[in-house]
Amino acid sequence: MRELDAHLVVVGSGVAGLYAALLATEAGARATLLSKGALAHSNTHVAQGGICAVLSPDDAEPGDTVQAHIADTLKAGAGQCNPAAVRILCGEASSDIAAMERFGVVFDTDGATGRRALGLEGAHSAARILHAGGDATGAAIADGLIRAVRGAATRGTLTVIEHAYVHELLVGHGHVSGVAYQRHFPEGGPPGVSSIMELRADGVLLATGGAGQLFDFTTNPAVATADGVALAWRAGAVVADLEYFQFHPTALAVGENFLISEAVRGAGAVIRDADGAAFMPQYHPDGNLAPRDVISRSIAAHLSKGRAGQTVFLDATGVEAAHGEGYLARRFPTIAATTTELGFDWTRELLPVTPAAHYWMGGIATNLNGQTSLNGLYAAGEVACTGVHGANRLASNSLLEGLVFGRRAVGAFMDQALTAESYTHAPNTQIPWSRPEIEPATLRSLPTDLAPDPAEPDAAEPDSAEPAAELSVKLANAPAFSKEALGQLMSAHAGVVRDEAGLHHAATVLAGWRSQLEGRPAGVKATGRQAAEESNLLTAAQLLVQAALHRTSSIGAHFRSDFPDAPAAASGRTSTFWVALAPHHHQHVPTTLPVLESETA
Repeated sequence: MRELDAHLVVVGSGVAGLYAALLATEAGARATLLSKGALAHSNTHVAQGGICAVLSPDDAEPGDTVQAHIADTLKAGAGQCNPAAVRILCGEASSDIAAMERFGVVFDTDGATGRRALGLEGAHSAARILHAGGDATGAAIADGLIRAVRGAATRGTLTVIEHAYVHELLVGHGHVSGVAYQRHFPEGGPPGVSSIMELRADGVLLATGGAGQLFDFTTNPAVATADGVALAWRAGAVVADLEYFQFHPTALAVGENFLISEAVRGAGAVIRDADGAAFMPQYHPDGNLAPRDVISRSIAAHLSKGRAGQTVFLDATGVEAAHGEGYLARRFPTIAATTTELGFDWTRELLPVTPAAHYWMGGIATNLNGQTSLNGLYAAGEVACTGVHGANRLASNSLLEGLVFGRRAVGAFMDQALTAESYTHAPNTQIPWSRPEIEPATLRSLPTDLAPDPAEPDAAEPDSAEPAAELSVKLANAPAFSKEALGQLMSAHAGVVRDEAGLHHAATVLAGWRSQLEGRPAGVKATGRQAAEESNLLTAAQLLVQAALHRTSSIGAHFRSDFPDAPAAASGRTSTFWVALAPHHHQHVPTTLPVLESETA
């Protein structure tokens, strides 16, 4: 394609960001890829389980179909998925798998047939999970894309800026027109940090990943600090489904919560309690292959029955016995090496595991092409919310989501660029923009800074107001803020199991911490990456708690012990959308956001 005078800034170096940057350059656009660390510092790089796709009939498991993948995804999402997004995800998967191979990713093959090897994971009705390097699929995909990205940078078709932390989106005249970022150099590099610089663009694609650092136990790396959601929120973008945060049931209960892949249970591993009992069949007919949210809640319920302080264990010894000596090391080399390093022999002993924050189904609301409610702003991957995962993500759909919707976001940007040319370089604000589909009745608003107003009830929770004097005392007496204290608070009151009292307590403490951070004298306030990440985490925590309070039912990954019943099965997707308004003006809720026309693909 001929080159266009259109510049796309991609923020994030996981699967969605890397793939999107490459596709943008191939399509003829100018692209700049910003990564707040090295390119390999992402959730993608530590993903073990695999990537799912129903391949051609000759390569798929006999009897498996795209429709079966769709059905499994919808079932795992507990009725809260956007069906159109699910059809796109599953129906377009095979073409993006082929693209990965074009960029040098080599998937594992079956030694007997020479075809791509397919694994089974929880809540899948057929073996359709592709792996690379055994249990290092994310690293294999990321490394292949990184090689391609560095090649494009060498050829001069792509600009790559590593260790670049984005502090704000540049917004003017209703259009996102770039980012403000700061370089943070690692040890051994240039000293110190740069000043904050502006990078102008025709569009910005946020692919910043998730927010696992909100919680005490998480499988996510240190870079998962909710940056994209916080950036979009401050800029005025609509966010959605923030109460849905998935906890992976089998993270190691020691060290840094290393993830023990779902594929291990797919191979036959069993969760046991301290007495050796395999208890999952008591809680769900699928037992150890039940959806992640079910297993995480079942662990919590089981431990609450007189087992306080105990842990549960993953038993893979039977897998080794069934397949022969050395099988676990061959099939799961990363897990084998890590557990050995931590002092475990998982071929002979059980591994202590715990549920850990893993994936945020909510995020920046987008349409099916990655377009947000703000002109010029796109989002893809975990930071985005198309509704494709509903209330609970199906195992191994996350890498696929980054590919499919990252590609579609680039396609939408290129369509905008071509339209701009036909307008003879007219401002993008004059170009038609398709926003996510939002029913006005589902839109709620909060102050941009999320600060509580003691003088009036909260807009979204009118019954939650408390006397001004009492609230002021609570805010003033909030404990000192730290990232560790935040994780403990969120795990205790907004984790696997929630209730109104705990969520209200969390909301009050979070508001007190917000007052602490905002009330620092100008000369004391930190302005670097750490301070910005802490502020972003606090914003995300407040949004999540607010959304969890608002949803007075239990569904998928959101479980309220005081409202344990799910909404009526026939009600369909019931998302709540949130938008930021200036403080003390949250009574003016917009009800005329343009909506995307229905898609039937």
